[in-house]
Amino acid sequence: MSAERLTEDAIRTFAGDWYTALDRHVPPSEVLAMITEDLEFAVPEDTFRGYDGFGRWYEAVTHRFFDEVHTVTEVEPVIEGGRAVVRVLVNWQAKIWDAPAARSVWLGFDADQTWTVVPGPDGRPLIKTYTVNKLAPMPGSASL
Repeated sequence: MSAERLTEDAIRTFAGDWYTALDRHVPPSEVLAMITEDLEFAVPEDTFRGYDGFGRWYEAVTHRFFDEVHTVTEVEPVIEGGRAVVRVLVNWQAKIWDAPAARSVWLGFDADQTWTVVPGPDGRPLIKTYTVNKLAPMPGSASL
């Protein structure tokens, strides 16, 4: 598959689709189809590698966070040959409930991320590396 299929528009659309999938807590197979088998996924709590590592992360977050809303505020792809380095800014809001608390709490964060995206076998973007560079809490947000 040629790298010409990796376009800025396709990457921007893909970023929106990625967060829609996370917000909807789609089945793991649908999210795994959006990453490479050798993914490196670095988030504040740890770094997860490959399908198995990402699967463990996805299982944990889909059982912890609910009413999630990701709002993509910026996607800046720089296509370099057969890959793109992408700066992604996203606002993430969700709720969590920790037993035996009487109520859930609200979380709100602005995340600055860097992704490396490569074309998949069908030419659609896939995430190869995903790094959360900074996670800034919004006023009033509970802690993670």
